[in-house]
Formats: sequence, C-alpha cells, structure tokens
Amino acid sequence: MNDQPARGSDGMSRISLPTTEQHTTAGPYSPVLRVSAGDLVVLSGQGPLAGDGSVVGSDIREQTAATLENCKRLLAAAGADLSSVFRVNAYLADLDDWVGFNEEYERHFTPPRPARTAVGVDLLLGMKIELDLWAAP
Repeated sequence: MNDQPARGSDGMSRISLPTTEQHTTAGPYSPVLRVSAGDLVVLSGQGPLAGDGSVVGSDIREQTAATLENCKRLLAAAGADLSSVFRVNAYLADLDDWVGFNEEYERHFTPPRPARTAVGVDLLLGMKIELDLWAAP
C-alpha cells in the first residue's frame, strides 16, 4: 500500500494513513485516516445524473463512473479533488453490484484511499448508486 499522504494546495500533508494492524479489507478503502484540516468540503448525495436530471448509465460501473465525474466537478468548484477526499458514504441499490462498484471506484482513488462505508438502500429515479464525500483540500 502506498502510504504517501495527500497534500493541500500549500504543500502541507492533509491526509495520512496511520500504521496499524488491520484485517484484510473487503474493498478499496482505508480502515483509518488522520486528517489535518483547515477547510472542509462536504458533498451531499451525488448520483449518476446528467444536467437535465436523467440517469446516466445502465449498469453499476457506468453509474459509478458518472457519479464520480459529478463529484469531481463539484469538488473542483470548491478547490478540491479526489485526492483530498477522506470520507465516502456509498449507497447501493443492489448489494450484488458490490464487485463492479469496487472495481470502478478503485480506478478513481489512489492510496491512501478514503475511509468508506457502503450500505444497501432504495434509491430514487432508477439510480444504482449514490455517494456523499468529505474532503480536506
């Protein structure tokens, strides 16, 4: 695992992965992170929605990619990016989509990956995924 901390715009370390014993995890996330934050950016639940409100993608991989693109756009508007994200809550309409979700998610986050919780829920509009994120730019 790459233990390189994410750095803020001032070059200071913002997110680090403490050394600890941990069981093998079930996905691409960090079990514990230390965050030194001045500013925080919080994204409310984001889904795979186009500007007109239509759902983008028909499977979990497409919808995860579209959701993360929406998150990237919003993070950028607040002066952050995915490398400054330290916490993700993932809501999946079908827990059988776990593997596809993890595979797409892992493509977008580098170590130390955000701490994460994933749960199965009913989602609106035919969405298969919704994410909310916390970042320390």
